[in-house]
Amino acid sequence: MDWLTTVDHKKIGILYLIAGGFFFLVGGLEALLIRIQLWKPLNDFVSADTYNELITMHGTTMIFLAAMPMLFALMNAVVPLQIGARDVAFPFVNALGFWTFFFGAVLLNVSWFTSTGAPAAGWTAYAPLSGPAFSTGHGMDYYALGLQIAGIGTLIGGINFLVTIINMRAPGMTFMRMPMFTWASFITSALILFAFPALAVGLAALMFDRVFDANFFDPNNGGNAVLWEHIFWIFGHPEVYILILPAFGVISEVISTFSRKRLFGYSSMVFATILIGFLGFMVWAHHMFTTGLGPVANALFSIATMLIAVPTGIKIFNWIFTMWGGSIKFTSANLYAVGFIPTFVMGGVTGVMLAAAPADFQYHDTYFVVAHFHYVIVGGLILGIFSGLHYWWPKMFGRVLNETLGKWTFWMFYIGFHLTFFIQHFLGLLGMPRRIWTYLDGLGFNEMNLISTIGAIMMGIGTIMFILNVVITNAKPQNAADDPWEDGRTLEWTIPSPPPEYNFKQTPLVRGYDAYWKEKMDGHKGMTPAEPIGSIHMPSPSILPFTMSLGLFITGFGLMYSRDWTFITEHIGFYVAGLGLLITFGSMFLRSVYDDHGFHIEPEELEDKGVKA
Repeated sequence: MDWLTTVDHKKIGILYLIAGGFFFLVGGLEALLIRIQLWKPLNDFVSADTYNELITMHGTTMIFLAAMPMLFALMNAVVPLQIGARDVAFPFVNALGFWTFFFGAVLLNVSWFTSTGAPAAGWTAYAPLSGPAFSTGHGMDYYALGLQIAGIGTLIGGINFLVTIINMRAPGMTFMRMPMFTWASFITSALILFAFPALAVGLAALMFDRVFDANFFDPNNGGNAVLWEHIFWIFGHPEVYILILPAFGVISEVISTFSRKRLFGYSSMVFATILIGFLGFMVWAHHMFTTGLGPVANALFSIATMLIAVPTGIKIFNWIFTMWGGSIKFTSANLYAVGFIPTFVMGGVTGVMLAAAPADFQYHDTYFVVAHFHYVIVGGLILGIFSGLHYWWPKMFGRVLNETLGKWTFWMFYIGFHLTFFIQHFLGLLGMPRRIWTYLDGLGFNEMNLISTIGAIMMGIGTIMFILNVVITNAKPQNAADDPWEDGRTLEWTIPSPPPEYNFKQTPLVRGYDAYWKEKMDGHKGMTPAEPIGSIHMPSPSILPFTMSLGLFITGFGLMYSRDWTFITEHIGFYVAGLGLLITFGSMFLRSVYDDHGFHIEPEELEDKGVKA
């Protein structure tokens, strides 16, 4: 019950990590099944329909249900600590964000166990393939409703972090003193605020097409199939930066800490992050060079895409210059961070290749695009997440992950990754189309696909090794030091590991960038407090975020089967949807009439909990 009702940002971060980690395993299993199907020509390991379901659910699960929540786990666990806050601005909304994401994710994956199967129109759900004419059954209904509900969680989470970072920074923490991970989370939250409504509109229109016979995307009845591509990619390309910017923030923190140096060119890193976020909204149609937009549109989007290489290049050089002349420690966290740099550069270079519209015409439907995308998302984002998890694990759980096993995990995963995807560039250049479930012998694809499958298995083994590390570490006592790396630079390393419920006994006074490092360099043992010791106001736990989200889950089921369920009465599906809405709106009503003032922790209770004065 404690976990179902918690509004503590640290516990919600752990919930995001568990849920995101689970769906990462699900998406990884789907990827392995795809690679086993393609390891030899004319393989019949899975059917063509099942392959389409796997490829749709793999992409959707990894982007929306694994990567996003794992980033939100790090943001929840770290951002309030880095800015010297006791919680996020809206703890109740934070819990609601998690539970709506979780129930949306569960709803989407329930589709595997239904008679009509999982969605099979690709993770981008291009119309008219995702419409009622080509996707019969309820697979795409699960996609549209599941992502709508999960998207609510992401959107309100992003708004929450925006307000938290703007309003709740400790005294003295100006914007240009914020840690880079907090800056990256701030820009990411702004991108979420502007990008996710576009997805919500698109999914609502798709749902209307499917459930109520609307014609938004049906060309036979006056709709426009290319409209879906515009709506999806106006969301979809900023989404790539929503994913990668927090990873950039992690890399900045880790490399700076383990080089024992201030981040090189901090202000240029901040403005590069802002510029990436800004340009990210101006490049969506580079996914659509083959739809016939014309030379003017293609040229404009091509130039805008190439321009993003400039702020990204600034970041790459700044990381290298941070390491230059530093006293570098190659911990597990830093191995992932350093491995991230050349890998992401390779993804960036192929991105510039794809930005050239005439070349993209050749690459577009080949495995070259698959290789590029995974170099950016897996070689960038997932390496960044692993780096962040190793780095902040002691702060989240009070235990340091096993370093030896961590390094073995890195090499297994890293080598497996490059084996899997580097070779796919050449498969693409040889002309192997993407989204195909099998291929003929004698085309020159056989050996490369076999190597790619072996690499995928190695990545799977690496993931299992990480889980093993977590299990072994969890058996140890919670004895991590406040600053286990001894070189911590930011505020989270000034408090116990794991932190108490209220984070800071006294709000710290920030006197410069790398606030904790500055105090250490000035010979101080800890932070100077900005307030006297007093009672601390904390929010009360609540079951209402859980029940609100459960109601949306039930509503989704009722809407989907509004025409199919005819037992008892003809419109039972609508009654089920009505029950779900009743639960959701009833919970909202209870929240509005119950005046929750939270509770106070008095100074003497702080002492009782063993916190040093």
